[in-house]
Amino acid sequence: MTSRYTRRIVAIAILGALYLLARLPSLSDSERRALAARFRFERAVLPVVAGPEVRGVRPVHPSLRHIAAWISSVGAAVALNDLDGDGLSNDLCYVDVRTDQVIVAPVPGTGDRYAPFALDAGAMFSRATMAPMGCLPGDMNEDGRIDLLVYYWGRTPIAFLREGTVMEAKSYRPVEIVPGGERWFTNAAAFADLDGDGHPDLIVGNYFPDGARILDAAGGGSESMQHSMSRAFNAGAKHLMLWQGAGAGSVRYRDVPGILSEEVSHGWTLAIGAADLDGDLLPEIYFANDFGPDRLLHNLSTPGHLQFQMLQGVRTAGVPSSKVLGHDSFKGMGVDFGDVNGDGWPDIFVSNIAAPYALEESHFLWMSTGQVDLMRRGIAPYADQSETLGLSRSGWGWDARLADFDNDGMAEALQAIGFVRGEVNRWPELHEIAMGNDELLSTPGSWHHFVPGDDLSGHMHNPFYVRATDGRYYDVAREMGMDEPHISRGIAVADVDGDGRLDYAVANQWEDSLFFRNASPRPGSFLGLRVRHANGTPVIGAAATVFLPDGRRLATQSDGGTGHSGKRSPEIHIGLGSVPQDLALRVEVRWRDAAGPHTEQYSLKPGWHVVTLGGRS
Repeated sequence: MTSRYTRRIVAIAILGALYLLARLPSLSDSERRALAARFRFERAVLPVVAGPEVRGVRPVHPSLRHIAAWISSVGAAVALNDLDGDGLSNDLCYVDVRTDQVIVAPVPGTGDRYAPFALDAGAMFSRATMAPMGCLPGDMNEDGRIDLLVYYWGRTPIAFLREGTVMEAKSYRPVEIVPGGERWFTNAAAFADLDGDGHPDLIVGNYFPDGARILDAAGGGSESMQHSMSRAFNAGAKHLMLWQGAGAGSVRYRDVPGILSEEVSHGWTLAIGAADLDGDLLPEIYFANDFGPDRLLHNLSTPGHLQFQMLQGVRTAGVPSSKVLGHDSFKGMGVDFGDVNGDGWPDIFVSNIAAPYALEESHFLWMSTGQVDLMRRGIAPYADQSETLGLSRSGWGWDARLADFDNDGMAEALQAIGFVRGEVNRWPELHEIAMGNDELLSTPGSWHHFVPGDDLSGHMHNPFYVRATDGRYYDVAREMGMDEPHISRGIAVADVDGDGRLDYAVANQWEDSLFFRNASPRPGSFLGLRVRHANGTPVIGAAATVFLPDGRRLATQSDGGTGHSGKRSPEIHIGLGSVPQDLALRVEVRWRDAAGPHTEQYSLKPGWHVVTLGGRS
């Protein structure tokens, strides 16, 4: 009898110990309130423009009507940039999915500098079979003015080249950049100088197979879905497009085929990241892929010639395969870069699906080991630390952002969350599909119904993660009064009013999109760099390092469109914490053009500065 009770007591003790080991760390309510008190944001709705009929779901191909809510789950997008040339990134370009308009407007609260308007593609766009998916700002024809690249489902991207001096629809001329009238289904695009010649090249990631008729409600036959929930390689192709030149009202790109393997090219891409990860000023590419492994490509290009090598992580004991970079089976939907551990090398934050009891996979925080020489051997020098640092779980994630909103020198982490909002929980049906035979999955008829009124992770809030003194991140959106549920897709970040505090906008699906002005009470010092070419437009991919008096180095890069459907402004912003406002700091700026890499040294005090680099070669 005594022995039996002893065994029970030992079993209970073991269970208790395992529970304590598995339980996530937590903060007290007072600690959470203290973290949240460092931040305050004022919310505003993005302006709308009168236009076509407002819809809440898209007309789709007849074979897809029973999953119309699923097919209609993407398209909301937002970008922040300086479109009117006033020196501030206080303009926005966003996709309102309710009307399929691409709207250009001043950021709310920054003055009525011009009336909001919708871009006009004329006969190039038909709402009957097409839908805009994103807006990517950049000086495509290098005339000193910011143009807008809009990418779509149902056609190839259109360049809206800025021509007039007045901010209005007719000042943006729509130009084809891909001849032939192909049907692409693009969900991600970014500018990056891929070959190091000083010009903005273009990366395009497509989703549904090229030539499909996903949005053609009168189409015949049957469309194709992904061939697997974890190893799908039947998507539309990716495109690496080298800038070739520009003229009056024109820009030319050369689509370079054969650079990517078939598996890399045909992953179901939802987000693209481009950043220099090994210090040579050539941007590596991260493809965040739905239904299969993400891909990280090491850039070995030279001017005019593209070359990339796929990198993969090394699995160690106790690490699941899906926690090794390049081997995951998750649903990559957002990516961003930031130096989370302060070693001077960019880390990679990736959103997947990580909702409780709902395909709870994991988000990724790929932390650089600093062993960048391994990249020459095809090894990705990264290990996932998302669980250790508190960023592995939230919900159905889309855009992921790392940004320092209180200028303390440590990035906060934001995510856009949610899929389809309704009243009927369809997670049981989705679980059944996910566990089904991959040979059936590509056939739409094998799918359960997902129509308006159905719900998949539709009542969650966008987390706002702040790092606590224990080193972990904690979501304090509720304590900040920002925990209302949304179906969000894109997050764009910029200092829209030049006060040194980063603001952000969120693109929401089938509802109002929002802007959040940063009114945090006691931000630290900051260094802001507007790194410009001689013609005044931003340098994409410039790297800046600030050397602090205590020996630390803070580094970041100017961005050309990393993410899902949110596009941050290209300025460099570095939080400095308690550094005195009148202290001059050593700042190193590095960039590359056809002549090779360049380095300039500056002595700059905290605040905003314009740095003009040498002209393009």
